[in-house]
Order: sequence, then C-alpha cells, then structure tokens
Amino acid sequence: MNKTLLVIAVLLLLQGTAAAQSSQRPTTADLDYTYAELRFVDVDTNGGDGFKLGGSFDLNGPWILLGSITDLDFNNNVDASILQIGGGYVWGYNTNFDLIATLQLVRTDVDSLGGSADDTGLALSAGTRGWLAPQFEIRASVNHVNLDNSDTFLEIAGDYHFTDQVAAGLSVEFAGDTDIFTVGARWFFN
Repeated sequence: MNKTLLVIAVLLLLQGTAAAQSSQRPTTADLDYTYAELRFVDVDTNGGDGFKLGGSFDLNGPWILLGSITDLDFNNNVDASILQIGGGYVWGYNTNFDLIATLQLVRTDVDSLGGSADDTGLALSAGTRGWLAPQFEIRASVNHVNLDNSDTFLEIAGDYHFTDQVAAGLSVEFAGDTDIFTVGARWFFN
C-alpha cells in the first residue's frame, strides 16, 4: 500500500513539474520580446516620411503586449498619425525561429488642407522571427489591416545586434502600389 502511494505521489509530482514547464514560453530561439524601438519611416506614395515609436512587453509566457505610434508627413500637406495597441502569441518553432501572431487595434487620424478624417480598425499579423546568424535577426510576416479599406502587406526585416541590449536594422513592407521602408534601432530590456 505504501509503495502504491509513493508511486502515485511521484507521478503526481512529475505531472505537476511537466505542467509548470509547459506553462512557460515554448520559445527556443532565445529572442527577447521586451523592447522599445525608434524607426524612421519612408512611404513611397506621395513622398511621405516620419517616425515610429513602438515597443513590446513580454508577459513572461507565450503572450506579449505591443503598441506603436507613427507620425507621417506627406508632400501634399497631409499629416497622418497611426496608433496601434494589442497583443500577440509566440510559438517556439525550433532552436532558431519563433512563430508570432498578433492582433492590434488601429486608430488613424489624417489632417489635410481640405479637412480631417479618422478611422478605427484592426490589424492582424502572422509571421516568424529568428536568428539567421549569431548576431543577425530576421523577421518576415503577412500583415492585414482592416480600416475603411483593407490592405495586406508583406514585411521583411533584419536587425544586427551590437550587444544584448542594442540592435539596428531595416524593414520593407510591400502592398499593392505602396511600399514602406524603415530604418531604426531597438533597445532591449532583458
């Protein structure tokens, strides 16, 4: 009887240990998801450019919070502000790459000489992030934004990690007749 209770206790202990391990992020790519970034943004349509301030916060598991604010000026006296806030889920794919899905609320405000307009919608993204080389991170994703009109973007990006806390790089987004280029830096808080 005592042996049976001991075996049951050991099995329950092992099951609890396995459950505790599985509740932590299954990420195996050793990527940091708590960071702030500042990027210069160039939109090829109508000569728009500006800055994007964004960030992500790791909720100590597979869930992340993220958000950004982008301020753009266009050549034809049009200004646009974009606020995004939401969350995401990270799956560990292999030792070098994670798979990421995010959903964000998007708020846009556009001002021009003829007046102003605003809209609210959703942005859905699915992609991957990982290490191409020991200090070189790449990202690729499909991003769908549903505002007054819907659009789908393909994003490709890369960052070089100078240290564990600082990285800089480029990104390119393609969608229909609009291309968006960014250059900037990320500061990690690990």
